[in-house]
Amino acid sequence: MAWRPESVSTLLGLVGPLALGYLALLGFMFFTQNSLLFLPDIGGRDLATTPQRFGLEYQEVTLTTSDGESLHGWYLPAPGARHTLLFFHGNAGNISHRLDSLLLFRQLGLSQLILDYRGYGRSSGRPSEAGLYRDAQAAWDYLTGERGLAPGQIVLFGRSLGGALAVWLAAKERPAGLIVESSFTSVPDLGAELYPWLPVRWLSRLRFDSSSRIAQVRVPLLLVHSRDDEIIPFTHGQALFAVANPPKRFLELRGGHNDGFLVSREPYLKGLSSFFDGLPGD
Repeated sequence: MAWRPESVSTLLGLVGPLALGYLALLGFMFFTQNSLLFLPDIGGRDLATTPQRFGLEYQEVTLTTSDGESLHGWYLPAPGARHTLLFFHGNAGNISHRLDSLLLFRQLGLSQLILDYRGYGRSSGRPSEAGLYRDAQAAWDYLTGERGLAPGQIVLFGRSLGGALAVWLAAKERPAGLIVESSFTSVPDLGAELYPWLPVRWLSRLRFDSSSRIAQVRVPLLLVHSRDDEIIPFTHGQALFAVANPPKRFLELRGGHNDGFLVSREPYLKGLSSFFDGLPGD
């Protein structure tokens, strides 16, 4: 079949705009990926409440990062606590949206430090992958420096995006233990599943590569994930667990990405309590 010149011209007229539109989409995804991942304005930048609302004793904390940013957080002491939980939250909202978790962890008798990353809540700066790693290090340095805690008294906890920070820090330092909840293997892995029509692995400037880093962790691990997670598939938790070093435990939940720990409240508390009971105190 011969192509007439007018047919070729019509085809090019259709394909050309589609190709340009696709290239424009690639450019948009490449240059705006920070704003697609970091969502500090979800629920508002202002703090919605404080632990005092639920009768929890707490102290306002201000940390300074190695590059001069000021981070806001809360330290919640628990009398007689064997361990302090360093809590890294997810990519949306701020520390005031995590009161449900703070209450649960208090039931376990834990002291806690939770902070807002740069650009979140009352913290200064703008979020970036390198910046969030500095934020995680600043929190560790605060606990081991100003608070005078031994590494063996600190347990790292990370939910969702925070799981990548907890893994990064656990591979670098030597905490008593590591808890990774509802987190991903890496941003490119997750992005490729969410946007299969885009060359995400080529486009992604953000990595948060927990799958390679978790193999460097040499402390007890609790991996928590729900089969019902609608944002980060259960397979990511399974993949992280598979490459992690022992001793390790897997706690399977029911419920969605943001409420699995509440839907599965009793088995969740039981699983965490058992994990902490198996850790040495320092």
